[in-house]
Amino acid sequence: MLRYGVVVHGGVGSPAAWNDGCERAAEAAFRLLETGGHALDAVQAAAVILEDDGRYNAGSGSTLRLDGATIEMDASLMDAEGRIGVVAAVRGIKNPIRAAREVMNTPHVILSGDGAAAFARSRGVAEPHPGPGPRAQERFENVRRALGGRTFDGLAEAWRNFDLRAHWNFDVPYEKIFGHGDTIGAVALDREGRLAVANSTGGASPMLAGRIGDSPIVGSGFYAGPSAAVAGTGIGEEIIRRMLAREVHDAIAHGEEVAAACERAVARFPESVPVGVIAVSRRGRAAVHNRDMAWASKGKEE
Repeated sequence: MLRYGVVVHGGVGSPAAWNDGCERAAEAAFRLLETGGHALDAVQAAAVILEDDGRYNAGSGSTLRLDGATIEMDASLMDAEGRIGVVAAVRGIKNPIRAAREVMNTPHVILSGDGAAAFARSRGVAEPHPGPGPRAQERFENVRRALGGRTFDGLAEAWRNFDLRAHWNFDVPYEKIFGHGDTIGAVALDREGRLAVANSTGGASPMLAGRIGDSPIVGSGFYAGPSAAVAGTGIGEEIIRRMLAREVHDAIAHGEEVAAACERAVARFPESVPVGVIAVSRRGRAAVHNRDMAWASKGKEE
């Protein structure tokens, strides 16, 4: 049995060479748990470290939208008592996970767009976003070349027959314009048996303006309930259709082992769809993925 512990991931598709960032995040979260901290504080601390790292697709490392300039981020927090805080398509702030934590203290569940950014400023958690880093620029150029050349290398099949010009919704003209690791997440169980999950992402390139994936959707990209805390990563549209996080939680609730529940859920996705999931419960912790995925875990057994 697990007394307390944490699992974090750097996004499906992130190389094992990036495990060091996940290990730092897991260590920071574990230190909080060791001293009696709340699972929510632990997962938030882990998420902030990964948002600030710059390599992962969240916070400072967030992916550019198809105009090559726009960054819109999603982030979410939930604990097993049913408290939820989410921000979606928020711009201009460094740590959307901090804004999501503040939403948890309001009568609402989700704030989005300009309203979410203004709320973050009012709560003092809107440190300015540093702008796109070199990895974000590299990802954008790869996507632009793939779409412009109609090669679709590394892109989801759905983009092959999609008329992007007809659906263009950015201020910059379509003619002027012509991935990689997705989402970070953390799950934790604290000394009091409290479970919590945190998610943060810059999205999955390519993206139209306003696109929202699974990360801010309860039961899809994240879920914390009486039996487990679960975070998913991968192609958001596919994760939403399968309600990945809730499926894993409910399998664990019905007696399935943590690793087995994660493995069965990932196996439901076609091999062409990158996906990963992490989970923690009193019965253990696991990380399962069908692509490379940086991750780390620490725990104290009974």
